[in-house]
Amino acid sequence: MILQDQMKRSIRLTVLVRRIVSLVPSQTELLFDLGLGDRVVGVTKFCVHPNEAKKTKTIVGGTKKFWFDVIDHLNPDLIIGNKEENYEEGIARLASKYPVWMSDIVTFDDALDMIRAVGHITQTTVEANALTSKIELGWSTLRLATQRVVYLIWQEPWMAAGAGTFIHSVIEKIGWHNAIEAPRYPALTDDELIRLSPGLILLSSEPYPFREPHLARLRQLCPGAQVKLVDGEMFSWYGSRMLNAPAYFKSL
Repeated sequence: MILQDQMKRSIRLTVLVRRIVSLVPSQTELLFDLGLGDRVVGVTKFCVHPNEAKKTKTIVGGTKKFWFDVIDHLNPDLIIGNKEENYEEGIARLASKYPVWMSDIVTFDDALDMIRAVGHITQTTVEANALTSKIELGWSTLRLATQRVVYLIWQEPWMAAGAGTFIHSVIEKIGWHNAIEAPRYPALTDDELIRLSPGLILLSSEPYPFREPHLARLRQLCPGAQVKLVDGEMFSWYGSRMLNAPAYFKSL
């Protein structure tokens, strides 16, 4: 069977998928939620959900540095990765030996398409379609009061989620307006942040672990803005975690 992934790459599967290596935390969680935990043989050290993933599966390195000898020992018949999360050189090396299916997720719809595609590849189409239907229903009535938002992912320098990111898509989907018009993850000076005049500044729990002292500094810089620590997984994890996101957003 020849399939096309979200990066428009063709991959060939010659056997029923039984030995999966997942290189992306959110997609690892998805595989388990589709009932595929027994077929997952390898995960990254960042695959923290569900708890059993790191406890019962072989660790194959990180998202940006794979342990190729460990992966070779596992002899997977499918590897699932992501364009942004993983690194091109490592993926190319794995793809020379194994079927590697890559997601490329920028929008809400991309995420739903990924779930359906993973369901198709792993013969869990019924479960995947049921999951996407629940996600769509939960998000269909989600509309928060309009706010001008800056979503920070790093400090020294400040870095924010801009256009062309899944986080941007989520911010706009729930009714807010992303104040960052630059693409990807631009760096910001204090003065640039002040000039953006945000009504709401969100400090993500990942990749940088913002804490209370950062709240105080930003409240001093932008006294007219609300500043909140938020669960980065709810904004950036595409997959089954999207099912829980609407309730979380309403609680902010």
